Amino acid sequence: MLLINKEEIKKIFTMKDAIEADKLAFSIFSKGGSISPLRTNIESKGAKGNILYMPGYIDKIGVSGLKIVSVFPDNPKIGLASTPGTILLVDDKTGMVSCVLDGTYVTEIRTGAATGAAVSLLARKGSKKAALIGSGGQAESQFDAIVTACETVEEVRIYSRTRENREKFAAKMAEKYKGKVRVMASTSPEEAIDDADIIALATTSKEAIIDGKLLKKGALVSGVGSYMPNMHEIDEETLVRASKIYFDSKDAVLSEAGCIITPLEKGTITEEDFTGDLGDLINGDIVGRENDEEIIVFKSVGISTQDITTGKMIYDKALENKVGYEW
Repeated sequence: MLLINKEEIKKIFTMKDAIEADKLAFSIFSKGGSISPLRTNIESKGAKGNILYMPGYIDKIGVSGLKIVSVFPDNPKIGLASTPGTILLVDDKTGMVSCVLDGTYVTEIRTGAATGAAVSLLARKGSKKAALIGSGGQAESQFDAIVTACETVEEVRIYSRTRENREKFAAKMAEKYKGKVRVMASTSPEEAIDDADIIALATTSKEAIIDGKLLKKGALVSGVGSYMPNMHEIDEETLVRASKIYFDSKDAVLSEAGCIITPLEKGTITEEDFTGDLGDLINGDIVGRENDEEIIVFKSVGISTQDITTGKMIYDKALENKVGYEW
């Protein structure tokens, strides 16, 4: 059994790798090549948080797996990650656990990569301005994914509700991408999304964060934060204005994401407004962006196929590069 921690993963696995892993995962999922049950969500009685269990199996790559990931927003106050996780890979030939990975980091990078996949496939060509709403545990991977997937991005504006947090994160990203991308902390979501070609939402907000009336024509909105029926980071006007709406998994989104479930129940949108899963687009079964005027939405809640595919690619690279601890 190979144990692989965050720093070891970072040495051998890039955001570009993660985006390709997610595209493969979405393609496999849409072809019916994986077993990816809806996750089990257990609400903690001991603190404000949820513990999620995500099993899956992909026979094409010969591996099953399980991710245990928790969402505990107050963890940073005690020096812990807000989304701690662990991923186990199981060899489908022997039933033996072959690898244990740092699931916190894999979740970060594969969630960022979902936005990256959407950007590479659906963003308007030549996009220059991006907005990132949220400065928590998912923020850096979202930022990395945007600039990796769209090399023409010149400016990224960051907004989160706490001024100190957004300014600190903006400074970190400005240093990381010094000389490559302009990074600014915005004082409001309206300022952040003004004239933005790409907008990434990475929050667990129970209220809509942006105003769809302010979106420029041709914008791509990627929502990856809301994962429960009471969370609504994407506003209804954005969905109404959208020419196309894509998902990582329609079934998973309609089971979990309040920002889609609520307007659907209200009749603000209907299932006829849904274009399909991103994997269907990758497989050539549905259309993508057809012109530069379309506003497009991508909503992701995450599926185990992503974790297993990403985990297996990391495991293979670790074996190749002799990285990790054999236990």
